[in-house]
Amino acid sequence: MTTHDTATEPHVPSAEERAARDRVREQATGLTHHQVEAALEAAEAAAGALDGADDVTLAAVAEWQRITDLLFDHGGPYSPDTDAFVQGQLTARRNHRP
Repeated sequence: MTTHDTATEPHVPSAEERAARDRVREQATGLTHHQVEAALEAAEAAAGALDGADDVTLAAVAEWQRITDLLFDHGGPYSPDTDAFVQGQLTARRNHRP
């Protein structure tokens, strides 16, 4: 299994991976599908060969891809407030805090 395969498999993300995804969500807020798609392409180009990329880079690229897919048939801009996946994560984090 390559680094890319293991990093994109379901797992408990590190704090750095969560921070990378949060940064992507912040950057994507207000962008349309075409703008997010361009950001995904830029992130992939900056990452180079994804097979050798670190988990933080893979998390960021994966989040750009997820948001691109989410907005594929969505008419408006991206908002984490209306992203069911993000809202589910936030709820789970709140419920798992001691």
